[in-house]
Amino acid sequence: MLKKTILILGIILIGGLSGIISDRYFFPYLATSRFFAKNEFLKKATENVTVINKTEQVYVKEDSSVNKITNQVLPSIVNIVSYVENKNSKNILTITNNSTGEIVTSDGIIMAYSLDIKTPNIIYKIMTNDGNVYDAKFLGTDSWSNLSFLKITASNLPVISFGNSDEYNPGEKLIAISNNTSNYQNKFTAGLLSSFDASYNISGEALSKAEKIEGVFSTDFNMKNLSAGSPVLDYSGQIMGITGSTMKNGQLEYFQIPANKIKLVLEKVINNSLDSNISLGIYYLPIKKSLKLANDLPVEQGILIYSASDQQGLAVISGSSADKVGLKINDIITKVDGIEITAKNTLSDILYRYKKGDKVEFTVLRAQQEIKITVQF
Repeated sequence: MLKKTILILGIILIGGLSGIISDRYFFPYLATSRFFAKNEFLKKATENVTVINKTEQVYVKEDSSVNKITNQVLPSIVNIVSYVENKNSKNILTITNNSTGEIVTSDGIIMAYSLDIKTPNIIYKIMTNDGNVYDAKFLGTDSWSNLSFLKITASNLPVISFGNSDEYNPGEKLIAISNNTSNYQNKFTAGLLSSFDASYNISGEALSKAEKIEGVFSTDFNMKNLSAGSPVLDYSGQIMGITGSTMKNGQLEYFQIPANKIKLVLEKVINNSLDSNISLGIYYLPIKKSLKLANDLPVEQGILIYSASDQQGLAVISGSSADKVGLKINDIITKVDGIEITAKNTLSDILYRYKKGDKVEFTVLRAQQEIKITVQF
């Protein structure tokens, strides 16, 4: 009796499983074939069945994505051609340089990095992405950033779009575009944002100067496809910064000027106040924790007026604004008009907002004593 019961239960179990398998998989499969598709029984068997379609992996070619990103920016990238008149014939012009530039205002202001303005009787022409050529008037070079500006007669021009450089972090993917060759073709390079160097000063000297930008980005770009003036953009098409260059220790170094610093410069260009930059006249070291520990300094931010030879005349320039008010070697400046000097808000950044004729109060630590010194520029 027990054996019969077990046999019956086994048959029921196998039959039930067979029915479930047929209902879920076998009948739906038959219903999709041409021969059985018209059978009403099979149609009803598939009414409550959810069919999961096969998924496929889709590969996006990154080169194509980069191309789409740069296409948004290319209309505002220009080639700046510098000429001088030939001494033997005024009808022949000699090309002195090709530079990468960007359209920064729709009415024709062009930005580049450190154009050669010392050559007498220099002539500038702008070649735009659409093939047009314009005569350009030189507006000036900003002494703080080394950015140069030209003006062409045009309207409704495409302009570059700046991002918020405070939001960029190391490891982000970036693209640089340059157009500085005589064949007027764009060159591209892609890479990563390596770091933000808060203490890097673009003066090219061993010590920092308040008259030059302090705090730039560095990248791992292929330098063969990079040039001063190249815009660097993120993968949304926003400009993170503009490439600059300087000679340091006998080597050419590239860096990227952050977009937010460039915006400050553009305000002066638009207001025709490029010649309002102030000069302090000191050489210094930005104070970091490592410098504090090594020299037992009383603070871990601010700037230390310094000379490697420990000479006042090499730390504070004779006749400068700093010299006139008695700033000294080994003085530590911690604040400007109550604003603390930090790695993200450098002395150079703070002073760039002032203009000639302004008075500025420095908070200074001298021989462990805090004093206030007012400088008029």
